[in-house]
Amino acid sequence: MKKCLGLLGAGVALVSLATLAPAIVFAETPHNVILFIPDGLRAGIVDKQTAPALARLRDEGVNFTNSHSLFPTFTTANASAFATGHYLGDTGDFSNSIYVGFPVRAANGNVTPFLELEPVLMEVNDQFGGNYLHEDSVLFAARAKGFSTAIIGKLGPVGIFDLRALQNGASLIVDDVTGTKNGIPLSQEWLDAFSKAKIKPEAPSRGDNGKAGDNTTPGTWIPNFTQQQFYLEVILKVVLPQFKAANKPFVLVYWSRDPDGSQHNHGDSLDALQPGINGPTSLSAIRTMDTALASLEQGLKVLGLADTTNIIISADHGFSTVSKQSQTSFAAKQRYKDVDANELPPGFVGIDIAHALSESGEPLRLFDPDESYRTVDWQNGDHSRQGSAVLGNDANTPSVVISANGGSDLLYIPEAVPEADAKRLMGKIVQLLLTQDYVSGLFVDSERFGNQPGALSINTIRLKGKALPPTPALVVNFASYSSGCKIATNCGIEIADTRLQQGQGMHGSFSRADTFNFMAARGPDFRKQFKNTAPASNADVGMTMAHLLQLQIQPKGPLVGRVLHESLRATSESALKRPKVTRQTIRSAPAANGLRTILKQQSVGDTVYFDAAGFPGRTLGLDVK
Repeated sequence: MKKCLGLLGAGVALVSLATLAPAIVFAETPHNVILFIPDGLRAGIVDKQTAPALARLRDEGVNFTNSHSLFPTFTTANASAFATGHYLGDTGDFSNSIYVGFPVRAANGNVTPFLELEPVLMEVNDQFGGNYLHEDSVLFAARAKGFSTAIIGKLGPVGIFDLRALQNGASLIVDDVTGTKNGIPLSQEWLDAFSKAKIKPEAPSRGDNGKAGDNTTPGTWIPNFTQQQFYLEVILKVVLPQFKAANKPFVLVYWSRDPDGSQHNHGDSLDALQPGINGPTSLSAIRTMDTALASLEQGLKVLGLADTTNIIISADHGFSTVSKQSQTSFAAKQRYKDVDANELPPGFVGIDIAHALSESGEPLRLFDPDESYRTVDWQNGDHSRQGSAVLGNDANTPSVVISANGGSDLLYIPEAVPEADAKRLMGKIVQLLLTQDYVSGLFVDSERFGNQPGALSINTIRLKGKALPPTPALVVNFASYSSGCKIATNCGIEIADTRLQQGQGMHGSFSRADTFNFMAARGPDFRKQFKNTAPASNADVGMTMAHLLQLQIQPKGPLVGRVLHESLRATSESALKRPKVTRQTIRSAPAANGLRTILKQQSVGDTVYFDAAGFPGRTLGLDVK
C-alpha cells in the first residue's frame, strides 16, 4: 500500500506531516534527490541572459518567488539548515566563525574558529559529543536507510551535511582538500571508480580565483573554472554512474563555490561601489555555475535518471557590495598601513568597543585570536587580522569575545563573567553601538541580559534553542542600502567587518539583498510551471528533502522549517491549496535616542520567515512607516 512517511513531530513547532497533506502520494521507492547550491546567488539576478539553465528549470518546475536565507546570512549557518531542517538556535551554527568556548588546536588555539575547514569541524564535533549540530542530518538518515549518498563541492559546508562521515568516509565527500592530508579518505570502492573514469582523486586549487588582492591591488578577474570543472567531472563520470549501478535511491549535494567566491574576491571595483558585484567577473561566475547545472541535467538524461530525480536549487544567501564608510566610528578615524584613509578597518567593532570602555573607565586589552592572541595596539593604527577580537585583562579569561563575519558580527560574554559585570558590560556595549551609523539593528539574549531598549531578543529570530555551542549574547547587524538599480536587491550595499576591500562582495546582514536567495525545484515529485508565492526558507528545503525521501528523523529541538507541500504533486485540489501567509512587523522598545530595531517577517502557521531587520532607513528592504 502506498503511504507517506514524514518527520516525527516534537514540541510546539512540530506536527505529524501525514496530517498536513494526506493527499500527497509517493512511489513505493523514493525518487532521487539532488540539492544544487549556487553559493551566494541572488534571486533577482537570474534571467534567460545571465543564467539560462537556472531560468529554464525555475520556469519549468517550481519558482519560489518568496525565498529566504536564515539570518545571520552566512554559508555554514545555512548549510546547517539545509542539512537538518532546523533553525540556528537548534544547530548552534550561528555564522561562519563562532565562539566555541575552547581553544581549537586545528585553528592554532583560536576560540573563534572559521568553520570552513575539515580539521576544525572534526575537532569542534568531538568537543560537542560527535555532532555539534545536535540534530541528525538528512544525509545521515538517508545513509542509515541504505540510500546512496555523496556531497561534492565547497570545503566546509559539504562536511556539515554528514558530520559523522568526516571520521569514517561513509558518505563520499569531495571538496577543495580531497587528495591532501586534510582531505577525507576515499573508500577503495570510490578509488576504483575514480581510476576507472581516469580521474585523479585530487582536487585542484582555486588558483587566481582565490586571490582577493588588497587595498592597492585588485582581486581576481577569473572565475573558479578549474575547481568547478573537477567537481563536475567527478559527478558526471564517477558519482552518477556508480549511483545508477547501485540501483538504489540516492541523495547528491553539489555545493558550487561560485558565484560566491568570485563575488567576494573580484577585482572589478577596487574601492568603488560601482559596479561592485555586478561587474564582468561576478557575471561570468554566475554563467560558469549555470553551465555546470546544464551539464548535470544532460548527464542525468544520458544515464536515464532524469525522470526519477528531483532537483532542488537553493542558494545559501544573497549578496551585497562592501562599503567601509562611517562618520561616527573611532576606528575609521585612525590611520592604518593597509586600510585606505577614513575607511573602517577589519575589527572596527572590537576597536570601537575597546575605545568606549577605556573612555568610560573600564579599559580592557584587545587580543587577536587569529594571531596567537597578540595584543592589538588599537590606539596606534593596529587592527586584528580577520576582525575577531578577545577583550579582557587576560586573553585566557576574556570579558567579551567578538566573532567577526562580514555583514553582521556575533558578540559573546562568556558565562564565567560574573552576572553583575556581564550585565554592566552589555549595557555599555549596547549604548555605544546605538550611536554608531554602521549599526542597523541589535539582537540580545534577553533571557540572560534582560530587555535592552533599542534591541530585539534573539528569540525573535530563532537563535535560542537546543544548540550545543555557546549562544551569542548580542548579534550586531550592519547598515545596508541599494545603489539604485532597477531591482534593488541586485545592487545592495552593506557595511562589513571583513578584510575584503570596499567594492568587493560580502553577505551576512539582515538586508533583503542578503536574505533573498534564489530557489527553484523540478522533478517527478514537484508541480510543473508553478509560482509558489508563499514564503520558503533553507530550513524548509531540509524538511522537504526528508519528506521526499520518506525518512523519519526524531528532532531534539523545536525550531524547524516546514515541508513545502503546496509545491508538490498531489491527488486533490485541497492538497494544492496555498498556505495562509501572515505578515508581521515587530518593534523593540525605543532607545534613549529613539532608535528601535524593527523586524519584518512572514509566517505560515508556526514557521517564520525573516525578510529584513534593522533601524528605519538603514536596512535595504525594511520599508516601514
